[in-house]
Amino acid sequence: MDIELVLTPVDGSEDARRAADHAVAVASRYGADLHLLFVLDQRVAKGIQAGDVDAEAVAEAHQEFLSAVRDHPESGSVEVTTSSTAGFSTSSLSRTPGSVVLDAAAELGADFLVVPRETPEDDVDVTIGKAALYVLQYADQPVLSV
Repeated sequence: MDIELVLTPVDGSEDARRAADHAVAVASRYGADLHLLFVLDQRVAKGIQAGDVDAEAVAEAHQEFLSAVRDHPESGSVEVTTSSTAGFSTSSLSRTPGSVVLDAAAELGADFLVVPRETPEDDVDVTIGKAALYVLQYADQPVLSV
């Protein structure tokens, strides 16, 4: 399998951290780069826009997550890049966490996706888990769901 870029959507949750660990291992094994896509929950994105959520605190949390990924024992030769996006839109009903992951995969030319498993129904605050089933069903790339 020829893999140059692994894409992993993350939201700061433990499930996303576990997926990022697996993504590092895949990228390391295939000599690929890793892109972390930080997907913001609808409430966080709206809160930042309204000034109710401190954007700096969100950015700091993303930096801490990124540091943890870069400190992974297998990350030595893996180049890690990041971007962020809102998982929902009030102006576009078709914008969902799953669709933004697949849009980013196409835009970045990702060859492999690693996503956390679907969110348990009692944990509605975890955005990325909501994307898993959609990504598994519609991705053009191979997907590892952990």
